[in-house]
Amino acid sequence: MKIHAKNLFGKIYQIDFLNYFYPTMDTHKELEDFIVNGSKTYIPHISLDCAIFGYHDHQLKILISMLKGLDGFCLPGGYIKRTETLDEAAGRIVKERSAITGLYLQQYKTFGDPDRVKWSDLDTEKLMKLPGFKKLKNSWLMDQTISIGYYAITDFSLVKPQPDFMSVSCAWFDIEKMPDLLFDHNQMVSEALQTLRLQLYYYPIAGKLLPKKFTLTEIHAVYETLLNKRLDIRNFPKKLIFLGLINKLNEKRNIGPHRAPFLYTFNNRKYKKALELGIDLS
Repeated sequence: MKIHAKNLFGKIYQIDFLNYFYPTMDTHKELEDFIVNGSKTYIPHISLDCAIFGYHDHQLKILISMLKGLDGFCLPGGYIKRTETLDEAAGRIVKERSAITGLYLQQYKTFGDPDRVKWSDLDTEKLMKLPGFKKLKNSWLMDQTISIGYYAITDFSLVKPQPDFMSVSCAWFDIEKMPDLLFDHNQMVSEALQTLRLQLYYYPIAGKLLPKKFTLTEIHAVYETLLNKRLDIRNFPKKLIFLGLINKLNEKRNIGPHRAPFLYTFNNRKYKKALELGIDLS
């Protein structure tokens, strides 16, 4: 049961229809029930896709999944339950696909191009003859689907992604060596990264990537890597200190002969407020 789809570069991929849309199906009766009644549990024609970026030691990566029956890579994603908020669905999907919990997830854009998935390549007449697919032609699955994009950032050295039952793999890729993704997921990654870099100037997102106590060099490295640009290490931290987002401790870290920089920590109260309301960090 294969269909074909193209990514943004025109490469053809085969998709196992059953495994992609409902991999837990054990019987033909369950499959047919999902095709007919799945919209009672999930909101039809709307999905979520999450661009999860990982930072550690001057490296920026992204989490990529390969689903069972899918000859290609994509972002972790899935359908939204009718009982969930969007944020709850995003958290559940990320947990199911990667075993990652507690991420700072930020909604950034909705993708609704009518050519996101080309269902015209699906041989519905052939599928009508297969057990469980008799009612596919008029199913809620066959209509155009839009996707709500979320992004997140975490320390990838602390996370060991575990593929769930519907994934062949779930792993970190260097952002510069990311494979071509299916459908419009290349565009999703590009726009998620652009949004992340823009919001770095207004939200102290980088606080999620540092130990409880850190040096100015470490926080400088986070911003420089995520923004992919050189920042003046002498002037960069001054605004963080001026705004009271970070506090200087009466502690130093010994990192070598005559090298013992002071340690800093985030002011949790001001950090939380800035994360909620935004603040000019440019």
